[in-house]
Amino acid sequence: MNLTYYWYEAAHLLLSPARAASEGTKRLFEDPYNPLTHTSYGRTVAAACELFERTTRRYDKPGFGLTSTLVDGERVAVSERVVWERPFCRVVAFERALRQPKAQPKVLMVAPMSGHHATLLRGTVDTFLPNHQVFITDWIDARHVPLSDGPFGLDDYIDYLIDMFRELGPDLHVMAVCQPSVPVLAAIARMEAEKDPAVPLSMTLMGGPIDTRRSPTAVNALAEKRGIEWFERHCIVKVPPGNPGFWRDVYPGFLQLSGFMAMNIDRHLSAHYEMFKHLVEGDGDSAEKHREFYDEYLAVMDLTAEFYLETVDKVFVRHELPRGKMMHRGKPVDLSAIQRCAIMAVEGEKDDISGVGQTLAALDLTPNLSSDKKTYHLQERVGHYGVFNGSRFRAEVAPRIADFILTHQAASAGTRPAPKLRLA
Repeated sequence: MNLTYYWYEAAHLLLSPARAASEGTKRLFEDPYNPLTHTSYGRTVAAACELFERTTRRYDKPGFGLTSTLVDGERVAVSERVVWERPFCRVVAFERALRQPKAQPKVLMVAPMSGHHATLLRGTVDTFLPNHQVFITDWIDARHVPLSDGPFGLDDYIDYLIDMFRELGPDLHVMAVCQPSVPVLAAIARMEAEKDPAVPLSMTLMGGPIDTRRSPTAVNALAEKRGIEWFERHCIVKVPPGNPGFWRDVYPGFLQLSGFMAMNIDRHLSAHYEMFKHLVEGDGDSAEKHREFYDEYLAVMDLTAEFYLETVDKVFVRHELPRGKMMHRGKPVDLSAIQRCAIMAVEGEKDDISGVGQTLAALDLTPNLSSDKKTYHLQERVGHYGVFNGSRFRAEVAPRIADFILTHQAASAGTRPAPKLRLA
């Protein structure tokens, strides 16, 4: 049995006294009554203690923290409500306290189930809230799901999506960020093949691995080189005691985080060194930006072993979707069946996770979808994260997605498109 998770838990426990001592020392050297607090030495000690505590702690799932938004120039309160729930996921609606209901497009953001929590899309949600009814998939950490709730594989993921689309549709627009692009495309293909009336009006696929044979990245190359047996042997462990999901086979979040950080280790080391300097110099604003980013980035979740291994095998090793070999519950996932749901593919010029062309493949693989229902946008000068967040996303990507959604919202109603949306 792979004991990696047990060693990780033991190391975290053993470091608890050191973290407590570090936190106490930090408070001592931040105390305004301590004469050393206002010296370079005092700030250096406090900064070192904070970095130690932050690099050895376990980060809990952060909240969305979206309490208000601007609608037509008026600030309104925003609240969260769970509108759909299953053992491994729930759908959260962001409800705006509008004086009068507005006929605005309904958007379901399918967050990636690839290690980070759905709150990674906080900025994406915030950007679309002024002009859309926004929902998001909030995936549950697998170590919190008891074994009695059964397994969760790629077929189950697709089942969940179909059920969500039926619950929220049929006037629904779907936005898949990265990993869910494949199951979203597969779910809609199955619904189209079954003539399901709840097929979404559109899907926006953002930086997704539809065909990883195109512009393969280091991530793609690693999957093909290692093969599924290597991942099963080295990445799958059992959840240790003390967790609701005890004994469930998972790909743990801390291993995923190690992989994420190893890809850009120099950047992360530089970022932490810069934070240390900001703290010593008393630059609180810059230090707070670092905290906000890494509070999100370092909060990770476990994935079920079956979902992770099936995704690696079918998406990154066998390329089943673009080769027309993918199945769902014994039935073929035929992309040629897609005729009603419009598709927009969005890619980042500098994406080192999903190479340029991998998401664009969705447009080439749907021959029976008319060209007026296909849109492509390549965003210059952004990497994987910049496809769905940041200043260029807000200024250049989001308005194009909003226009695409509005166009097909209007087309479904048989009306002419309204003027282009203004995003806050």
